[in-house]
Amino acid sequence: MYQFNYHKPESVGEARSLFQDADDPMYLSGGMTLIPTMKQRLAAPTDLIDLSGIPEMTGIDVSGGKVTIGAFTPHNLVADSAQVRGTLPVLAEVAGLIGDNQVRNRGTIGGSVANSDPAADYPAAVVGLGADVVTESRTISGDDFFKDLFETELKPGEIITKIEFPVPTRAAYRKFPNPASRYAVVGVLIADFDGTIRVGVTGAGPCAFRASGIEEVLNDNLDPAALDGVEVPDAGFNSDLHASAEYRAHLVKVMAKRALEDLLNG
Repeated sequence: MYQFNYHKPESVGEARSLFQDADDPMYLSGGMTLIPTMKQRLAAPTDLIDLSGIPEMTGIDVSGGKVTIGAFTPHNLVADSAQVRGTLPVLAEVAGLIGDNQVRNRGTIGGSVANSDPAADYPAAVVGLGADVVTESRTISGDDFFKDLFETELKPGEIITKIEFPVPTRAAYRKFPNPASRYAVVGVLIADFDGTIRVGVTGAGPCAFRASGIEEVLNDNLDPAALDGVEVPDAGFNSDLHASAEYRAHLVKVMAKRALEDLLNG
C-alpha cells in the first residue's frame, strides 16, 4: 500500500468534518471492496475515515411496520437476528447468501448499498422491498438510490446511517450465484404488499433496478405460469466472462419464477 492518514471518528458529525477537511478522503466501512482496491492501487485516498467507532450506526430495530438496520451492521448480524428472521425473513436470507462467512462477518449493509456493486445482493432488497436509505441529512427512496455502475444518489461526503425496510405480507429471493465469489450473476427479490407486487433485480444490469414488466404481469396474475410469456430485453445488461447479456436476461425470468414459487409456497 502507500501512506495515508487514518481516522476513527466517534460520531457522524466528526466523520463529516474530517471528510470536508481532507484533500481526497474516503470512508471505510467493512472494507470488503475498498481495501482490495487500495492494495491494487486503484484507489489512493489521502485520508481513510473508519466508521467503525460510531456506535449508533450499528444495530437492528423492529417497530412501526419497519425493520431498520444500522449502516455499519455486518451481514451475519442481520442473517442471524431472531428479530429479522421473525419479521422480515427474506432480508435475513439475503444477508446469509452474501459471500462466505468471513465476508459476512466484516462486510456491512451500508457499505454494500453505498458501493452499488452490480452483483451485490442487498440492492435487490432495497429496491424490491421499497426501502428508504437514510443519511445524516436526508432520506432517499430506494427507487431513486441506485444510478449506475458504482454510482448512487449519495452526494460527496454523505454518510448512510441506516436503512429502513417496510415489512411486506410475504417475500422471496432467488439468485444464480457465481460459484467462486457467490456474487449474484442474477438475483431477483419478489415482495407482496397486500396484493401489490414489487420485483427487485440485481446482477443483470449496471445497478439494481425494478423489473416493471414482470411487476405488471404479476399484479394481474400472481402465477408462475404468467411469466412464461414475459419478454426480458437484454439491452444494457452486463456481459462478461461469467454470463452474456442474453443469458442474464434469461436468468432474470428463471430466478423470478423460482422466487415466485417460493413466495407462494412459503
